[in-house]
Formats: sequence, C-alpha cells, structure tokens
Amino acid sequence: MELVLVLDNIRSTYNVGAILRTAEGFGVSRVILSGYTPRVHDGSLLPHLRDKLDHEIHKTALGAEDMLDIYSCGDIFQELNNHKKDGWQIIGLENNIDIGTIYKLNSDELRSRLSDKVVLVLGEEVNGISTSLYELIDLFVEIPMKGQKESFNVSVAAGIAMYGLMN
Repeated sequence: MELVLVLDNIRSTYNVGAILRTAEGFGVSRVILSGYTPRVHDGSLLPHLRDKLDHEIHKTALGAEDMLDIYSCGDIFQELNNHKKDGWQIIGLENNIDIGTIYKLNSDELRSRLSDKVVLVLGEEVNGISTSLYELIDLFVEIPMKGQKESFNVSVAAGIAMYGLMN
C-alpha cells in the first residue's frame, strides 16, 4: 500500500514531530501539512521563528523531518480533490462522529474496502477532522478502544492507524 498522510490543523509541534518520525519508519510516501499545522523548514517565516519551530519539531522527529517528502498545502480541499482524481482513496481517522459508517481499523470489512493508494487524514487534537472535509472523505476509520478514554493522542493514533492500514 502506498500511503500519504495529511496533518490538518495539528497544533503541537511535538505531535507533528512524533508523527513525522513514525511516518518515516513506515515508509510513508508524502506528508501534507495543512491548516495551522506547524511547518518544518518554513521559508515564509522570519528566521528566528523558523528556527524555533524546526527545533521543537526536531525534538520528537529526530531527523525524520529531513528524510520525508513534506509538502505544505494552501488549499486542502483542492489537494484532496486532486488526489481523488488521481485514484487515491481518502480515509479519515476519527471517532465519535454521527456520519454514516465508521469502520474499525482491525475489521475485515475495512480490509475489503481498502485501496492500494490511501491518503490518511488526521485532524486537530481535540476536535478532530474539520467537518468541512467530511464530504471529501471516502471512508472513516476508528481505533477500537477498550478503556474508559474515548481517544488516543493524535501522534499515537497516527502510529496505530499507519500500522493497521499497512499490515
């Protein structure tokens, strides 16, 4: 499976770095940063701000930020539409939403529906994927939870989802 990650409105530089490190470990094809997700090596920032963000992301990415194909996207709607036109399946990692079917990450039903080219969308730490993106998402997946908490940290969830989709 070829996998592209979209980090949309992820707030924490540490979450971004941790996701980048995990993505590199799983051989993710590309990481797309959109919304207010902190950018690595962002040439549009003043040098001292860019250096601060790069340093914070590096704390958890540990160099993976320089090994990945990372793209900063200005229009996530256009980006996802372009991927759809190119035959990519858009999957949203979400939980506790009231929209159609949400497939369990470890389900046979999800396995039978997966494409060999997947874009995995990860949303903001607290509120998840922006509802305005829902219409572009082909499938929603969730990680089955057994404890009392309703969700994992986004960087942990990203790792679980990457492993689950690619294996």
